[in-house]
Amino acid sequence: MNEDVIGFLWKTQHFERQNLQTDAHETLQITAVGQQNTDAGPDFTNARVLIDGLEWAGNVEIHTRSSDWQRHQHTHNRAYDSVILHVVWENDSPIVRTDGTPIPTLTLKNRVQAGFLKKYYALIESTAVVPCAAQFASVTSMSKLTMLDRASTQRLERKALFVQQLYQQNQGDWEETAYQLLAHNFGFKINSEPFLRLAKGLPFKVLQKHRDSPLQTEALLLGQAGWLENPDFDDEYTQQLCREYSFLATKYGLQAQQLPAHEWQMLRLRPANFPTVRLAQLAALVQQQSSLFSLFINVEHANELAKTLQVKQSGYWQQHYLLGKKTEAKVAGLGKSSVENIIINTVVPLLVAYSQAKDNRAFLDKALRLLEYLPAEQNHITDKWENLGLTVKTSFDSQAVIELYNEFCTPKKCLHCAVGVSLVRN
Repeated sequence: MNEDVIGFLWKTQHFERQNLQTDAHETLQITAVGQQNTDAGPDFTNARVLIDGLEWAGNVEIHTRSSDWQRHQHTHNRAYDSVILHVVWENDSPIVRTDGTPIPTLTLKNRVQAGFLKKYYALIESTAVVPCAAQFASVTSMSKLTMLDRASTQRLERKALFVQQLYQQNQGDWEETAYQLLAHNFGFKINSEPFLRLAKGLPFKVLQKHRDSPLQTEALLLGQAGWLENPDFDDEYTQQLCREYSFLATKYGLQAQQLPAHEWQMLRLRPANFPTVRLAQLAALVQQQSSLFSLFINVEHANELAKTLQVKQSGYWQQHYLLGKKTEAKVAGLGKSSVENIIINTVVPLLVAYSQAKDNRAFLDKALRLLEYLPAEQNHITDKWENLGLTVKTSFDSQAVIELYNEFCTPKKCLHCAVGVSLVRN
């Protein structure tokens, strides 16, 4: 037994409530379960109960055993003096507030049907990657749609929170925020962190001063990424990059923020995804756009945005994957799937965060339209859901099932999922 289950039982009141009493044999009537608290402090706030006819308003604390109250050091914490009911699975020790007054306890162990526990353990003990896979087909479409909408909303809010954090770090500068978010996603997961550190150490306003010079833009990005530190480069273009970066890094005081080249991951990457190529593509996009933020925030049509983002890197990087090493095959520009990935993970979260900051629903609607227009991502997670019979057509769908898999199925938070709840309650 765990607190997650007990919290679910309390929130849904999924236990026998006839002749309800506290463990001190006081009559108990629950008029409001309260709101679940995900921050520090009692588990449910603003609850209301009647104990022996006297109404109490306050908080509810959840524990597996009542002795967990002491183990969690609540005994001397005044934040828990407002607890009006202690809900536990097993009462093995009386508990009191800081002033010594007892806190009423409700034990659920003998009030929960065995069938509920059997269904719950069948889910969390399942070895399937999606715990409810064997029963998924029996779940109603309404439960599935409810959970997918919730998962999609949660994913959007989590990504928007990341944008808001960048915005605060950038002291209210949306342009720098858009640039850093774009750079982060140019890393395509495996190199996202070094890309973000690069962008934080190389301000967009510095790049903008040199966007008319492809050589200088590339020199700033590649040099700041640590790729120009090799003294043995022998081709003329690379030597020019080295000279330009040396001058510009001194001019803007960039050396302290320079990344070491070994931080970039290249193992198992296709050459077209090498960070050097991605940096050259980012340079090309910066050269084309005086304002990334305006480009993203004023988007009207996904097709037009996709065409703008589908840049080709400079001529040198169409013939090289690495500095000084020419390749026979032509290096492609930013492909369709990569562009769609950037829209999903950069433009959409930026629009959601901006919508929240300005309290303007129009930008959220833009974000949702983009997700509903773009095709679903194809990966091992979307494949799993389609194998279970779930239709995944748009990027709105794929974002929802990715969130559902990563944040609910993998950690087996079945009681936080409408699908899991429907299975254990029916």
